[in-house]
Amino acid sequence: MNRMILSLAFLLIGTPSLSMAEAIPGTPAPAFNVTDAKGKAHTLSSHKGKWVVLEWYNKDCPYVKKHYGSGNMQKLQKTYSDKGVVWLTVISSAKGKQGHFTPEQATQDHAKNKSAAAAVLLDESGEMGRAYGAKTTPHMYVINPEGAVVYAGGIDDNNSANPKVIPTSKNFVAMALDAGLAGKPIETSSAAPYGCSVKYN
Repeated sequence: MNRMILSLAFLLIGTPSLSMAEAIPGTPAPAFNVTDAKGKAHTLSSHKGKWVVLEWYNKDCPYVKKHYGSGNMQKLQKTYSDKGVVWLTVISSAKGKQGHFTPEQATQDHAKNKSAAAAVLLDESGEMGRAYGAKTTPHMYVINPEGAVVYAGGIDDNNSANPKVIPTSKNFVAMALDAGLAGKPIETSSAAPYGCSVKYN
């Protein structure tokens, strides 16, 4: 039984790669240069002066489906995009792995989900994901206008895949953005990520 539980844990959260770094709250966010599904290059420096959210994504992950199927992720994206936040969805699934998309597939999926993210970044090499230490889908990061990580971890405090728990969950991303945009201290800067493992090479 213990072996089964351990195997399930590895399936869901994965194990950190030896080459994986980590974006730590209170430190500068790792630089990146990644092309989106429409062929546009995005760098962290190009968004300097703005709040940025990075959301790791895998369409086949039940935890991603929890937030997209319920409309929760799209609502968050729109709410904060309307306030000037740059919301970037990141796909680090390697070619041949679950969740990998061609640019055309990513564009179609973005439209099908009615996503309000500014762009879908295709990190096929996994370089960006490893630089941030992204372990799960979703794994969330909030970066302030000065380029520092102010939140890293799970989207909320309930690791169930059941969307019914969303209304009573504490959403750490929303809390961080609300406080930051109001010029107030961010009380929770990190939390354990949960979800499916990012499908790196």
